[in-house]
Amino acid sequence: MRVKDVMTTSVVKLSPDNSVRQAARIMLDNHVSGLPVVDGDGALVGVISEGDLIRRSELGGGIPVADPAGAADERASAYVRRSSWRVGDAMTANPVTIDEDASVARVASLMRERGIKRVPVLRNGLVVGIVSRADLLQAILSAKQDETAAGDEAIRRSILVRIGENTGLEGLDIKVAVTDGIVHLWGNVDTADCRKAARILAENVRGVRGVVEHYAEPYPQ
Repeated sequence: MRVKDVMTTSVVKLSPDNSVRQAARIMLDNHVSGLPVVDGDGALVGVISEGDLIRRSELGGGIPVADPAGAADERASAYVRRSSWRVGDAMTANPVTIDEDASVARVASLMRERGIKRVPVLRNGLVVGIVSRADLLQAILSAKQDETAAGDEAIRRSILVRIGENTGLEGLDIKVAVTDGIVHLWGNVDTADCRKAARILAENVRGVRGVVEHYAEPYPQ
């Protein structure tokens, strides 16, 4: 699944010359927590978000934004961000962006690594959408269900293949048998986390009706 398949394409954009009050009103009216900021040519120059606004002087200073003992230019910059009426001064410049053809897995990884809630989506340098955590939740609901063919042997083969797909179960020599949709597991699986992973892996295969663990028993020959 690609970013363009899940992104929101109806995006409200701001100019750097819009006011902070306008930004706050648009966020409230549109039920969003951040907005892309574009210049006169439509190029992205920043993002303004709730995180930027909760440090505003209108809130009594908000969270301290500069070390009083820090360099003068750093303290001056922090003052501008919390006090200027212009979006261009209060926004976060050089935001994280992603291409519309990137994978959903990549944008999810960016959000996790950077601790951000939304990422502007670009096409040829211009904003064509925005992808948020809510969009990723919707992607989970829309994801295709498992397409394993019916039958015990198909289920068994599917489980064996998935064990080797970066599950933490590689090399544990797990043996699998399936009877009437019930999966039976044997092998050298000593930790609770690995046993849980093996059970969930099996349960996620279409057609599985239950999982029985036999880790303390020898595999029947």
